[in-house]
Amino acid sequence: MKLLQTATLLGLLMAIAACGGGSNSQPPAQTTTPPPTVSLTQLSTDTFTNPSSQHATEVEASAFAFGSTIVSAFQVGRIFGGGASDIGFATSSNAGDQWISGFLPGITIYEQGAFSAASDPVVVFDAAHASWMISTLTIANSNQVAVSRSSDGLVWRDPIIVSATPDADKNWIACDNTSASPFYGHCYVEWDNPSNQDLIWMSTSSDGGLTWSAASNTADHATGIGGQPVVQLDGTVIVPIESATGAEMLAFASTNGGQSWNAVTTISSITDHQAAANLRTSALPSAAIDAAGTVYTIWQDCRFRTGCSSNDLIMSTSTDGITWTTPARVPIDALTSTVDHFIPGLAVEAATSGSSAHLALTYYFYSSANCDATTCALYAGFISSPDGGSSWTPPTTLAGPMSPSWLPNTFAGLMVGDYAASAYSGGKAFAIFGAAKANSGTLFDEPIYTTTSGLPAAQHAAALTSAAEQPVPDAHSDHATSGFYDQEHRYPIIPDN
Repeated sequence: MKLLQTATLLGLLMAIAACGGGSNSQPPAQTTTPPPTVSLTQLSTDTFTNPSSQHATEVEASAFAFGSTIVSAFQVGRIFGGGASDIGFATSSNAGDQWISGFLPGITIYEQGAFSAASDPVVVFDAAHASWMISTLTIANSNQVAVSRSSDGLVWRDPIIVSATPDADKNWIACDNTSASPFYGHCYVEWDNPSNQDLIWMSTSSDGGLTWSAASNTADHATGIGGQPVVQLDGTVIVPIESATGAEMLAFASTNGGQSWNAVTTISSITDHQAAANLRTSALPSAAIDAAGTVYTIWQDCRFRTGCSSNDLIMSTSTDGITWTTPARVPIDALTSTVDHFIPGLAVEAATSGSSAHLALTYYFYSSANCDATTCALYAGFISSPDGGSSWTPPTTLAGPMSPSWLPNTFAGLMVGDYAASAYSGGKAFAIFGAAKANSGTLFDEPIYTTTSGLPAAQHAAALTSAAEQPVPDAHSDHATSGFYDQEHRYPIIPDN
């Protein structure tokens, strides 16, 4: 473990691409996108040297905050065929002032484990048992879901295997942290089985992640990918999830502490524009819950753009997991812009709710959707809402421009991650994400960063952009596509327009 120092984005702005990650030897085309204005802290460094990985790469950040502690987890040393050398973590015990990083033990063969790679890290805290957990997809001949435990977010124990299905993918974890809930201390892990048409599975622990129940399905044996469980005050668990076809956003629930799971309901159709330059994106949901139990679900979608020319980030909410609001566009920029938005990471500040709920949203974007491998300019961005999404602050550019050639390649495209992350601590929002500089020969330069001092929680006076939207265009337009990945198993099954 090590204490990491603050880094700035000067290198990201001045870097010139080398040939190690692709043929582009020039920086991406400059646009009118505002340059980054915030200082970043580099959280970790890929120190592995195994030849199966593309070094030095760190992708797919997850984060969770409880009180003054923030724990992030991410893939380190991305492997083309799936997963990475190991899962890294970075932990702050003082609301983001300082960070300590390291690698999870006992998972991969590069950290005294048995698996060839690891993927899909997700962080949670179980308040009832004072236990931090990182859920991981362990990769071998048959992939499994595992959970690593820690009492402080710094020292981690060897993983406990959760899944017993023939295969697993795209796991997520959540815990019931409401002391008045009848299921306080229950934690829930979701995954799908790609060898069985992405059949959805759920497993529950009531002892801090030491043991897990036999996995169960929804009442209608639904299929899907990328489910993100959240827990309401009364212990109801709601799981937004992308359908296995990529055509719909679904949700299902449990009201009895995970003993059984209801049939799925439909949140919305999905109309997804495939990002340019072979960038790996999909309409996976990012879900969060406020202090009153309202569930927020955000995904990339092109329904508001003429001819499905680019993606916006759109949001639907629910108080019961059954009835959902008509999806509204997060107004990051004008509908007439050329910007393509994707890979959202949503958080809600603890103790805020309803018309005063503070939302933090980290995401990636191309300055122009109509670009190619030599001209695409990739950025990381951030936007927040002080009022549950009724209005939004002006967006902030966090990093970029980045050339796609600076990113590691995978069987499903060039990768910054299938997820980005946001977290609140100490009254500040933290964006946690991967950002790349130019390659040096065959060596990449893509660490995980966070905003050095955090970003102030959204204030009503600063929220200048209304979220009111025009009617939703027909999702079944001839221009619509539904891009879908089974991230660690298959290529996209529907091509770009």
